[in-house]
Amino acid sequence: MRALSASDCLPNDIGQALLIGRVWRQTGTHEGPCVVVVRNGELIDITGTVPTTADLFDRDDAVEIARHASGETLGPVTALIDEHLNNSAPQSTVRLLAPCDVQAIKACGVTFAVSLIERVIEEQAAGDPVKAKGVREMITAVIGSDLSQIEPGSEAAMRLKTELQRRNAWSQYMEVGIGPDAEVFTKSQPMSAVGFGADIGLLPVSTWNNPEPEIVLAVNSAGKAVGATLGNDVNLRDIEGRSALLLGKCKDNNGSCAIGPFVRLFDEDFTMDSVRNASISLHVEGIDDDFVLNGVSHMSEISRDPDDLVAQTWGDHHQYPDGFVLFLGTMFSPIQDRDAPGSGFTHHLGDVVTISTPQLGALVNTVRLCTHIQPWTFGVRALYSSLAARGLLRPAGN
Repeated sequence: MRALSASDCLPNDIGQALLIGRVWRQTGTHEGPCVVVVRNGELIDITGTVPTTADLFDRDDAVEIARHASGETLGPVTALIDEHLNNSAPQSTVRLLAPCDVQAIKACGVTFAVSLIERVIEEQAAGDPVKAKGVREMITAVIGSDLSQIEPGSEAAMRLKTELQRRNAWSQYMEVGIGPDAEVFTKSQPMSAVGFGADIGLLPVSTWNNPEPEIVLAVNSAGKAVGATLGNDVNLRDIEGRSALLLGKCKDNNGSCAIGPFVRLFDEDFTMDSVRNASISLHVEGIDDDFVLNGVSHMSEISRDPDDLVAQTWGDHHQYPDGFVLFLGTMFSPIQDRDAPGSGFTHHLGDVVTISTPQLGALVNTVRLCTHIQPWTFGVRALYSSLAARGLLRPAGN
């Protein structure tokens, strides 16, 4: 297996990065989630100032809190990352959680031309990976493989729609790929995402599935993007391919949403333009077949600007009083053959998935069945009961 160090999993400019996360830890006679910041390489618990990351992201002075709020030092962040990489962190000690808590977890689909082609192929193949190769050849012969110059919703896009309909090649995925409206769906529930080093889950019935490496925006209750992190929008291609109405079944399962390791707040060194110019790398390594898969998504090739995706999620039509995190979509749908010629890619249990970009670090997770990993039992009510027991709840506005 490829050896990763803690420094590989943290931003390459860690000295400038404002990193916000969550950990599970014991505090006095109680244990529960805590909000942490990374400062000078040290992990600092600032839950006494902001009990949730949603509270922090709503603060006008979030950057100043990240830089200066007092808190309890928990030791070097590299030591905690190394423990997770080596699977040596017992459940009773400090462990990393997803950096979001009560926020809604939303996702955008079909935001890259390459993934658009693959969604059409899934639909045409009806979820059968054996048929995918032939369908891919037919689809690309009709519409080509480069739709990156088409602006969604433009006159040129509508002319292309008319031509594809004439050729009986139109698809519901084409509609959200080049039409005026983005696909925005609920990926999973508040408090359900897993973090760095955790197991991610596949439904046992799925035999054709893949990781989806993405940048995830942290957006506050006012609809303002305040930072970014990494995410794995685990996808079950066979189930969605059978019917797009099964999206909820194939997207929202135990452990199917991974986010982390930290949210990097926007500041003078890291902005939305940093997101627009990022390249997201994917590395999948099998433990049972020595299989290795590598890929890269370039955000410069996204069809819809991140600000537009935020605006299509939050606005007069829909508010999020606790804020939300937003997966921006991926261009990478792996087609490299794994088990047999023409069969394409699917996960094996035990695969180690690493999603990385220099300014955000790396998110590392291991693939399991969603029925065999730790159940999700700690929700919003449990969070606020824990905060109350620790004396960390205050009236709104204080």
